[in-house]
Amino acid sequence: MCGIVGAIAQRNVSQILLEGLSRLEYRGYDSAGICTIDKNELNCIKTTGKVKNLKEAVKEKGCLGTIGIAHTRWATHGVPSEVNAHPHICENLALVHNGIIENFAELKEQLIALGYNFKSQTDTEVLVCLIHHHLQSSDNLLQAFKAALNEVKGSFGLALIDKNDSNTLYAARSGSPLIIGLGIGENFIASDTLALLPVTRRFIYLEENEIAVITTESVNVYDLDGNKIEKTAVESDLDTESISKGRYRHYMQKEIFEQPQSLQNTLLGRLRGDDISTETIVGSDENSFKDIEAIQIVACGTSYHAGLVGRYWLEELTGIPTNVEIASEYRYRKAVVRKNSLFITISQSGETADTLASLRLSKEQNYSKSLCICNVNGSSLVRESDFTLFTKAGAEIGVASTKAFTTQLLSLLILALILGKQKGTISAEQNHEIMENIRKLPNLSQEFLECDSQISKLAEEFSGKHHCLFLGRGVMFPIALEGALKLKEISYIHAEGYAAGELKHGPIALIDKEMPVVVVAPDNSLMDKLISNVEEVRARGALLYIFISKDAHIKQDEQTRKLALPDCPEILQPILFTIPLQLLAYHCAVINGTDVDQPRNLAKSVTVE
Repeated sequence: MCGIVGAIAQRNVSQILLEGLSRLEYRGYDSAGICTIDKNELNCIKTTGKVKNLKEAVKEKGCLGTIGIAHTRWATHGVPSEVNAHPHICENLALVHNGIIENFAELKEQLIALGYNFKSQTDTEVLVCLIHHHLQSSDNLLQAFKAALNEVKGSFGLALIDKNDSNTLYAARSGSPLIIGLGIGENFIASDTLALLPVTRRFIYLEENEIAVITTESVNVYDLDGNKIEKTAVESDLDTESISKGRYRHYMQKEIFEQPQSLQNTLLGRLRGDDISTETIVGSDENSFKDIEAIQIVACGTSYHAGLVGRYWLEELTGIPTNVEIASEYRYRKAVVRKNSLFITISQSGETADTLASLRLSKEQNYSKSLCICNVNGSSLVRESDFTLFTKAGAEIGVASTKAFTTQLLSLLILALILGKQKGTISAEQNHEIMENIRKLPNLSQEFLECDSQISKLAEEFSGKHHCLFLGRGVMFPIALEGALKLKEISYIHAEGYAAGELKHGPIALIDKEMPVVVVAPDNSLMDKLISNVEEVRARGALLYIFISKDAHIKQDEQTRKLALPDCPEILQPILFTIPLQLLAYHCAVINGTDVDQPRNLAKSVTVE
């Protein structure tokens, strides 16, 4: 969730660190800080609020040094403040930290008894003091670093510097992502490759419980026992254009309108006539899933909603019983694992803490295979899964997921076709029809984007509203959940998604003329049932906003706003009807004046529990 950048070079690194932090702002944070070593002294500057505040402070005070670390903090221990902001310092050491040290209170008591004084409320200050304590009885800082990390419980991505040694940068990772960027006569660390794209495209990914010792000329990686580990560098195909807004006002707006291209990229090279390339799922062949008898999907947030849609397709096209669960719930219950089960994780970043923990738990259970649907090559989820289906959405900066979600949906549909073919549950005619429809998807998504101006006008009626209900039936129920999530997270309008058939079981008590009700109503086999639910809402005086297929018929009156959307194949409706809901959330947020790309209290990648 927080952002880390570190650098060691033969030039001043402060601007590299600040630019890296700027590129990590999408992750969500409340304060920022930087620390360099200049003339054997730690030069530390911290501010609350945005990175621009830190940049102004650095411009005013100066922050020279050829080695340094920087951080954007999302508060876990202690309120947002300069004192609680990172880096944290203990004598000669400075540390930045992503993650949570679970036993920090116990360690803090021990350190206080040893004479250490603490200025902040953070677990990070405890950790840097613990490292300092071990340094008093160690031969070198690496030894002290390892000793301290063997004492802590929890998750961490760490960068450490010592004013007595301006030639070495230290890093460690356990549960929180950290990468090393390789330059010529300079090297870097960061919590995300996007932070380092201006200076390098060659990266080393640290694995669990690894420590790196970095100089301008070398990178050495060890495990916590001190054993050296050989690492391979990977070249990223991302470019700086990926993190530019271009002509758009917000990243979220740009990413909504990039969906035709993102969906096309997801299909690129994968469709061959009526067949799907065996290379689509990395690591698999035409027999990899023939023996699968059950599927467990685990994910968080928007990815969880994608999994709920995927269940409909997987069960319909493969006949395989499929369960979908929130990762933070799955990892803390005793699961009954069926014979020959496939464990599927879904994550945009591939670093979502609860999803990653669930995958690791699954390896101790009786799952036959694991597969991840992910957008980031080289991420922890990708490296630790047996198979990977890449979404190819491209870099997504806005906190509210848009193109990552629709490409996850398309990937799940592709997966259902692959499994269905291997299981022999899809007829040649059905397979041909679905494949032809999938080919139309990028162009159809462009048609759905053309409703933008209409939705912008509709959104004006949400001004001043505090609550909203989203309704859908069947496979559109998860889309109603996703529509509600988008509205609440970026416009701060309280919104809930419900299965329309559940209205009479409670939610109908909330409905009055002040409650907008958004209905996701594509023309499908459940339309007649949905019309009955719409009439129940209409009878309570609510203002209805019905997102409907062009040829479908629902009565319009002074209570009803209908948005007629292009007709599309039923199998594609969940993907395409998501787009106008994203636009509604976006325009409501703009009208409400909220921070669209970095909504309050939220982070793009949730790397702590």
